[in-house]
Amino acid sequence: QVQLVESGGGLVQTGGSLRLSCAASGRTFSDYTMGWFRQAPGKEREFVGTVRKNGGSTYYANSVKGRFSIARDNAKNTVYLQMNSLKPEDTAVYYCAARGKYDFGFYSSSYDYDYWGQGTQVTVSS
Repeated sequence: QVQLVESGGGLVQTGGSLRLSCAASGRTFSDYTMGWFRQAPGKEREFVGTVRKNGGSTYYANSVKGRFSIARDNAKNTVYLQMNSLKPEDTAVYYCAARGKYDFGFYSSSYDYDYWGQGTQVTVSS
């Protein structure tokens, strides 16, 4: 089992940037595919992006492609979500998630992930 704790959320103006962090503990971090999701009020949780176990490949939702980037540091047991050119529609609670199964591709469904953090609020003001 792995425990995940997100940090770095906050209030930012349109066009600004934030970097979220997700610290993992409990098991070998490099055994897990990591994903980021978000959930806005009244909406379903949606996929943001994912990074393979070795950090070599990433995949993003179209809504954030070119603005957000994911990186992981397996030595620090941490995955990051760099968010640039933020828009009001990016306002949501952001969650990191870990998948402990095979890593043959990119996984964008919340059902693909086994463990979740508690979330961190990101608010983008217009």
